[in-house]
This record gives sequence, structure tokens and C-alpha cells, in this order.
Amino acid sequence: LMKKKIAILGSTGSIGKSTVDIIKNDKKNFETILLTTNDNLKELTKQIKQLKPKNLIINNRNHYLKIKKKYKKINTFNNFDTFLRKNKKKIDYTISAISGLSGLQPTLDIIKHTKTIAIANKETIICAWNLIEKKLKANNTKFIPVDSEHFSIWYLLQNKEIQTVEEIIITASGGPFLNWDLKKIKKASPNIAIKHPNWSMGKKISIDSATMMNKVFEIIEAQRIFNLDQTKFKILIHPQSLVHAIVKFDNGLTKILVHDTDMKIPIFNSIYENSNKKV
Repeated sequence: LMKKKIAILGSTGSIGKSTVDIIKNDKKNFETILLTTNDNLKELTKQIKQLKPKNLIINNRNHYLKIKKKYKKINTFNNFDTFLRKNKKKIDYTISAISGLSGLQPTLDIIKHTKTIAIANKETIICAWNLIEKKLKANNTKFIPVDSEHFSIWYLLQNKEIQTVEEIIITASGGPFLNWDLKKIKKASPNIAIKHPNWSMGKKISIDSATMMNKVFEIIEAQRIFNLDQTKFKILIHPQSLVHAIVKFDNGLTKILVHDTDMKIPIFNSIYENSNKKV
């Protein structure tokens, strides 16, 4: 049995760490081709022990030199270009989990070198979906969104024609300030804003969730990915966060996908797509 070749861009961030946890529990089926990080050496060292990756990309020059010296058997690169020049073989599955716009270039660069790309990076999709889509088509690369709402929509739309969609409802937990009055919210500290009631996420996304800005981004993202008019989308406050998206079709049927508030679930299902572990 051929092992599935995996690349994790941004392996030391929260999505990256969740992906590493899934892979390390099934090493007989996976081979880690690439891990990338910027700064978090402590976490990376742990991941090297767990996954024994073939290649590393470390953007921070000092960290790169340190790791290169310490792990002589691993091909360590300081940038994407050198890695891609040396590695011409297609990776089976890449997860793009570098946060912010710094995730855009690596995502665009690796599409050509991977059969499937799972993207967890909102900014990349919002700012440059036209570029990503062009590359996906040109290289026949499969795309899976990993954000829980977009994963749910993608899952519910499989084998369905997009024109049969009447409405898509994206749910929002309401964040930590759901039942607060405005006076109290004005005095809230950033520390309270990042304590999300349901999800454990990075600081920026937690703040965006507390202000509900995150949902605005998610609507823009969904509209780009699924090529639907913005008027087709609605936001529904659902504090339990068990339903992530609801899709209504023109035949009168409504489909929902329910899963626990754990990012590992969409990641797991994107990795095991086409295998018998898939729902």
C-alpha cells in the first residue's frame, strides 16, 4: 500500500498542530513530505520527532541555520522556491494553514505540486480567490475548504449543481459577548474577547469572532468559493455551534451537517477523503 504524501504549511499554528495530531496517529498510511514554520522551533522540534518529515522550510534565517545543523538527514530550506525546485514529485495532500496574507504566496506556489489542497487560510481566499482558482484549474488540483462552515457547505454540495441552491445559512456562535449589553462590551478587555466559548483558535480569529467580523469574512469567502451571489447567504446565531451550515435547495429539501466544535473533524475528513474512513 502506497503511503499518502502529506505537506503541512504552517505546521506550528493551531490548524497545523491539529493536522499533525491526526497524521501522527496513523503513520502507517502517511508520509510527511514537508513541514513549514516561521518561528516556533520548540513545537517544530516536537513535530520532527513525531513525524520524521523529509523536508522542512523555515523562513526565519537563524532558526533555519540552527535546524539545518541539528538535523542533517532532513532537507532543510530557507524558502519555498528552493524546495520546489528540488522536489518535482506531486504531493498527495497539502494543508495551507499559514495565517494571514503571508499564506498566499506559498499556497499559490504549491498548488502545482499537490493533487489536493485543503485551505484553512481565510485571507488568501478573500483576497486572491481568482488567482487560486486559475491555478487549481490549470493544474487539475482538487480544493477542499477546511474552515468548519465552508467545509460543511462543500460537503453538502458534493454532486449537486450549484444552481439548485436557494439559500445558504452560515451559523455563528455569537462569541464571548453574545448576551452582554453595549455598555459592558465597551469596557471589555482583549483577554476576555479572545476567550471564545466554543472554539480554541488563534488570537486574531478569536477577536474577529467576538466582533462578528469573522462572519462577514466567511460570507465573502463562501461567495467566492462557491460562486454564488451574496444575497443567497444568511447568518444565524447558534450558540451551541453544532450545525455549521444549512443549505436549502430549490426542490424543497434542506440539508445540514452537524459536528462537534473541533477543527480536527473537517481536517480529518479532508485528509481521509476518498478513503473508507470518510462518512
